[in-house]
Amino acid sequence: MATHVITGAGSGIGAAVTRRLHERGDEVVLHARDAGRAKELAAEFPGAQTLVGDLSDPGKLSWAFSHQSLPDRVDSLLHIAGVVDLGPVGDLTPKTWLNQLNVNLVAPAELTRLFLPQLRVAQGHVLFVNSGSGLNAHAGWAAYAASKHGLKALADSLRHEEHANGVRVTSVYPGRTASPMQAKVHQQEGKEYDPTKWIDPESVATTILMALDLPRDAEVNDLTVRPGR
Repeated sequence: MATHVITGAGSGIGAAVTRRLHERGDEVVLHARDAGRAKELAAEFPGAQTLVGDLSDPGKLSWAFSHQSLPDRVDSLLHIAGVVDLGPVGDLTPKTWLNQLNVNLVAPAELTRLFLPQLRVAQGHVLFVNSGSGLNAHAGWAAYAASKHGLKALADSLRHEEHANGVRVTSVYPGRTASPMQAKVHQQEGKEYDPTKWIDPESVATTILMALDLPRDAEVNDLTVRPGR
């Protein structure tokens, strides 16, 4: 039975992945930003362990985790949580930049650092849910795209560093996916949101489980998932 540490389990892609892993009997350790959210996740996924820490303040994650029980074994670390705030460079404040960089890039780096000992022992898997914006940046997306371009660099560097330890590293680049984040993006863009036009989170979850379940003789490095309609 594998143990997975998951961020972003409360909605969208993260919820779909967590549900699939939980239903098949794997152990899931779900990150939550606060105790109230942890209680909600524990109720939604009976038997799941929770870890509380604020991704927007990654410098305090180590301290927060030192007061909680961490899993002895970690077979995969799934970085699925993310935030987005659109705006032209001329209008973006340092607060907007830092929040997206902290949650989308620095926190995943810190979580990876904290769980690397367990991942090395298990010869586990680190999977980053990136974005199409991690490959191409467009007007209004500077801060978010910068955080996701950085996430690609983190994954690529980690893959080279940990290959000899047997740790696999995958980046998944979904296109627009029907989720609360996508609804927020449409609101910021001033567009009507129709979830039927975008990728179902379950479809992205299928690709993530494929990468996780791949036999040990192979590794998915980069996987791009685009809307099919």
